[in-house]
Amino acid sequence: MVRRCVGADGSAGAGRVVEGMTTRELALVTGASSGIGLELARELARRGYDLVVTAEDAALETAEGKIREAGDGTDVTTVHADLRRREGVEEVWAAVGTTGRPLAVAALNAGLGLGGAFVENDLEAEQDIIDVNITSTVRLAKHVLQHMEARHQGRVLVTSSIASQMPGTYQAIYNASKSFLQSFAQAVQAELEARDSGVTVTSLMPGPTETNFFHRAEMDDTKIGASDKDDPAQIARQGIDALLDGKDKVVAGSLSTRAQSMANDVLPDKLKAGAHRKMAEPGSAES
Repeated sequence: MVRRCVGADGSAGAGRVVEGMTTRELALVTGASSGIGLELARELARRGYDLVVTAEDAALETAEGKIREAGDGTDVTTVHADLRRREGVEEVWAAVGTTGRPLAVAALNAGLGLGGAFVENDLEAEQDIIDVNITSTVRLAKHVLQHMEARHQGRVLVTSSIASQMPGTYQAIYNASKSFLQSFAQAVQAELEARDSGVTVTSLMPGPTETNFFHRAEMDDTKIGASDKDDPAQIARQGIDALLDGKDKVVAGSLSTRAQSMANDVLPDKLKAGAHRKMAEPGSAES
């Protein structure tokens, strides 16, 4: 379902026309109902973009108001879509096309997680992670990047994670999906640069962040689930700064997150897998 909402002042926001020119550029944010996705949309609204935002859950309606409030006359189009399905991806891209406007920015942020041992977890739940984190990102990126390259301009942000740097003991599929996204984003960025495309891809690498992610991933009883985490608004600001600067990647969040990322660059995988087990093992919050 697609719903278009005008700015808080009743105007059409970025859809306004001044002497034949629109006053705002258009941005797309997936997974925008809460957490990092919501804050990315709010940050883009503050910086003068109109938004097409998507999520599957009903919280998108509340998020819509917060996004509009963050901007000054921001135009928001909401798309309720299930990105596990190919049809959901196509619905999102169709909503962008329906605006009749070029897409300047895309933040491909939608993602799922699940804690627990791989041999015990439900296969369909893990397949959902692959379908949302990997497949939907690739499908939407294909549309977005072809559109942007044809215009010779545009910026894409892919939400990866510092989890991409380490084997995800008790989060095997999630970490692997983020490793895919990290490699994918940097490879495509290199291709676009070689083609002198005028388009950039930035990988956003947050650490543990204060969102509903760990609750939805059934990880409330883990050490990482119970720990203090980074502020999603800070992650979004740093991510959008890096995006607009055309950087290839940014480790976002606190100093401790950046220190962990630096350690991940040099530690052997076996040690990182062991460290991740201590953080993500079910029941570890009690130890």
